[in-house]
Amino acid sequence: MKFFVGLGKEGAEERLEQSGVSRRDFMKFCAAVSAALGMGPAFAPKVAEALTAKRRPSVVWLHNAECTGCTESVLRTVNPYIGPLILDTISLDYQETIMAAAGEAAEEALHAAVNSPEGYICVVEGAIPTKDDGVYGKVAGRTMLDICQEVVPKAKATICIGNCACFGGVQAAKPNPTGAKGVKDALGVETINIAGCPPNPFNFVGAVVMYLQGKKIELDENNRPVAFYGETVHDHCPRLKYFEQDLYAPSFDSEEARKGYCLYELGCKGPYTYNNCPTVKFNQTNWPVDAGHPCLGCSEPGFWDEMSPFYEQS
Repeated sequence: MKFFVGLGKEGAEERLEQSGVSRRDFMKFCAAVSAALGMGPAFAPKVAEALTAKRRPSVVWLHNAECTGCTESVLRTVNPYIGPLILDTISLDYQETIMAAAGEAAEEALHAAVNSPEGYICVVEGAIPTKDDGVYGKVAGRTMLDICQEVVPKAKATICIGNCACFGGVQAAKPNPTGAKGVKDALGVETINIAGCPPNPFNFVGAVVMYLQGKKIELDENNRPVAFYGETVHDHCPRLKYFEQDLYAPSFDSEEARKGYCLYELGCKGPYTYNNCPTVKFNQTNWPVDAGHPCLGCSEPGFWDEMSPFYEQS
């Protein structure tokens, strides 16, 4: 008996089962994605349907100036492991970090994907160095700027994952010697920005699901999906009650900190940061403030400059 009987999609069921993803775990994952989208549990079958479509969408994942933390965040998600799940429900035709191919074989895979008549979704991780014609960042002898100029505009949709691809990230922090920019700023194309450093993988998967369902993705002024970035971290922070009572932790090793008092005076940027971290935790387990660390505002444009000093009250 197949684990995914009832999903009605040929191929995906077998691939997921072979990867050790049970139907129960898969549906739990779909329920978590549904929650990230602001939907109830009844929406989970719709998520499952989108992720097990017969034709796997082709995805080209470009790496620019970054630390690969966004890829790591996606691959290290559990219950179920998101890596096998995503790799078995999309056709990831080019991704430098995890693809088996190297050298000319890798470049041939990129060329084939970009020129496929079926088209592709482009995922971009990392800022694009633009100074001096992009010479400060190269892959296979070509500048990242040149590669992105060729690949991104042809894509059916472009999803930027992480603050670097969205807004430039740490590479764009002053003095920004490489002229690093986010994809939209560098290329003038419209993007779906899944911001964060790194972002929660459920926000990334949620955006993919909405795209696969053909849904209109409402974006804020920074091209972030309102479904994930429509409210501030402060709005749903579990320490909000202490903020409203003016009860703040004066230091990280204080008794007030141990009692869970508000971290605003220790630099928390939650009131100025739009993200769903308190409600869609990493691995559905934890997030920085629950772990005793103030929000750094990592989903905001220019947060390295605009939000620092990180441990001082704004």
